[in-house]
Amino acid sequence: MQPDVPEPSRSAEARPRPTLVGAPAPGRRRNNGYMSQPSAEARAQAPAQAAAPTPVQHAQPSVGSIAAHRPHTVAAAVSDLEPDLDSDLDVYEEESGGDGMELPQGRFLDRERSWLGFNERVLELAEDPTTPLLERANFLAIFASNLDEFFMVRVAGLKRRIATGVATRSASGLQPREVLDLIWTRTRELMARHAACFQEDVAPALADEGIEIVRWPDLSEKEQARLFTLFRQRIFPVLTPLAVDPAHPFPYISGLSLNLAVVVRNPVTGHKHFARVKVPPLLNRFLEAAPGRYVPIEDVIAAPAHLEELFPGMEVLAHHMFRVTRNEDLEVEEDDAENLLQALEKELMRRRFGPPVRLEVEESIDRYVLDLLIRELKISEAEVYPLPGPLDLTGLFGVSSLDRPELKFPKFVAGTHRDLAEVESASAPDIFAALRERDVLLHHPYDSFSTSVQAFLEQAAADPDVLAIKQTLYRTSGDSPIVDALIDAAESGKQVLVLVEIKARFDEQANIKWARKLEEAGCHVVYGLVGLKTHCKLSLVVRQEGETLRRYSHVGTGNYHPKTARLYEDLGLLTADQQVGADLSDLFNRLSGYSRRETYRRLLVAPKSLRDGLIARIMKEIEHHRAGRPAYVRIKVNSMVDEAVIDALYRASQAGVPVGIWVRGICAVRPGVVGLSENIQVRSVLGRFLEHSRVFAFGNGGEPEVWLGSADMMHRNLDRRIEALVRVQDPAHRAALSRLLETGMSDTTASWHLGPDGDWTRHATDSDGQPLRNVQEMLIDARRRRRGSAKP
Repeated sequence: MQPDVPEPSRSAEARPRPTLVGAPAPGRRRNNGYMSQPSAEARAQAPAQAAAPTPVQHAQPSVGSIAAHRPHTVAAAVSDLEPDLDSDLDVYEEESGGDGMELPQGRFLDRERSWLGFNERVLELAEDPTTPLLERANFLAIFASNLDEFFMVRVAGLKRRIATGVATRSASGLQPREVLDLIWTRTRELMARHAACFQEDVAPALADEGIEIVRWPDLSEKEQARLFTLFRQRIFPVLTPLAVDPAHPFPYISGLSLNLAVVVRNPVTGHKHFARVKVPPLLNRFLEAAPGRYVPIEDVIAAPAHLEELFPGMEVLAHHMFRVTRNEDLEVEEDDAENLLQALEKELMRRRFGPPVRLEVEESIDRYVLDLLIRELKISEAEVYPLPGPLDLTGLFGVSSLDRPELKFPKFVAGTHRDLAEVESASAPDIFAALRERDVLLHHPYDSFSTSVQAFLEQAAADPDVLAIKQTLYRTSGDSPIVDALIDAAESGKQVLVLVEIKARFDEQANIKWARKLEEAGCHVVYGLVGLKTHCKLSLVVRQEGETLRRYSHVGTGNYHPKTARLYEDLGLLTADQQVGADLSDLFNRLSGYSRRETYRRLLVAPKSLRDGLIARIMKEIEHHRAGRPAYVRIKVNSMVDEAVIDALYRASQAGVPVGIWVRGICAVRPGVVGLSENIQVRSVLGRFLEHSRVFAFGNGGEPEVWLGSADMMHRNLDRRIEALVRVQDPAHRAALSRLLETGMSDTTASWHLGPDGDWTRHATDSDGQPLRNVQEMLIDARRRRRGSAKP
């Protein structure tokens, strides 16, 4: 079945060269043709994938409270909801695709604007009254967390490049300063919408449901007295007011911390003084003043009587909240580092002192205080964001975690995949026996991670016939059963190789910890190749079976993270196929030793063969279409910004090949441009689960070819990472993945549609106002029906 895309309006031969009105002129160009692959060493060092900071355990106040830090499952989900941010600002120089037709300038959408469009879609879920109330609060927190990361990485990178004079035009044709101005304007609009959604919509709705977020003046005397006791016992002892005067320089303001700017007057001298009080990050963000009534901790600290405790004998004139976002990206020169682990640990210490890139203040702030902050932080007026309080709505993660199931999405518990389920026995299934019968295509979170991938590794660790386990770890949880299984395997005498990517952005410290723990247990721990990050999701088990060795493999699209596997939508292939096993053996040998292998049997591997392999298949679809054979391209990714791949898709569209792109985050494709991309449709799906899988399907003349794996279509993924896609062989699995892609692209599925101008339009209802089908709910219902019809 072909996806619903319009037929070309005229033949490719008769089509005029497309033009884009108002397209910016390109700047300096970089040679990066369709089939050219620059070496990893020649590219800029790769920035790591964005992620939320590892949650910190903290003592609970004696009064009931909402957690200051988001739960780990949510934290990881939020981190990946932010698309990977690429530091490459150079413009791609297209080469002829073989038909001599020149592609127009201005054919790429701006990636920064596209990212902001993605976060706007998150905000639209929070604004949607049909979204369950606590989920709306959760989406507000996700939006805020995403934007924090965007400023810490992307905006910080832009400012750094402008300051050093190394930035060039973006692929969209914009100068870095133009991009920065666009960001400042757009983020100001979105942050205002975000604050209004909370103040005018979500907060009142929460109050109607008995969850009140109130400010200090709204509290009763009894509630204030209760919190005064809490303040004296649990908050006051950890506060440190810092004065600013000739003897006390302006203090360092840590990134993303909440701070009080306090103005006091000495009653003896009459002199006014400025002081800063940092809100301790290990205390809870919201404190329970009474059942169902919560107050921000900064309001408790700033209460008049409490400030008098902090500044005894002084007259408190004013106080204002502010929050600073800093550049927190890492730059490690691996080529010069004798020990990558030590170099990264040093850089982690430097991260704390990155320059400011945003200043959030309460809109009521006194101009004198604001001028002082701008001057001392060395920040521009354009980077100041006045907002109604409370600031830092990432604290709403705590609200969304309240135990009110009627205000959340209906609970869903994943079941064991039917090919792994043991219906006649209470014992755990023999996964190796199941894989000897057939490949297993997993779809998380609809299929349980714990009874599939986790059980695969746990069974391998406990099986005396297993000789070796090889594993990549990009991110994992703090109490990971995956790490425990690998340690058990090593301690039982098995050979265990673990490739830990310690440069996974914002998870560096956690990954260093797990690397050392694995080393201490006897695992062989390696950190990949210099200049490349290892992002592929691979597991290989070698088992003695009689006189032969058999290899069992897992290739996935998501991290080996049991907690986020309940929130991320991901795909994985479990197989005993010996070609896949041989490929993984070769790839692991490359990662741990010395190998120049670039071609594999059933894998496409970046940075050498993945981009070229996909482009070759896209171009092959043009040949199939011209010969009258079935042809199409369907892609599902998190991000689509690689210019060479996009240009191949444009050429396929020009030839009449229907192209469907299902993208979660940023997309630089301009769909629907006559003569260029009228055969391209772009859709985006956001919902209760994080769409995270990557799938590539081709009509292939009637013999569909489908690949899945870890790679997004970005410079960083294709040039500066080890990524792997596996070709899906089983016809039933190919058909299932094709149906998934058709469903996501269908006009009857709720989604956002991308227009040629870069604007996203939400399509949630049909022409009669009836809700369109929700692809995630459809898959949940299908799993429930399947379990309900299973017979013992």
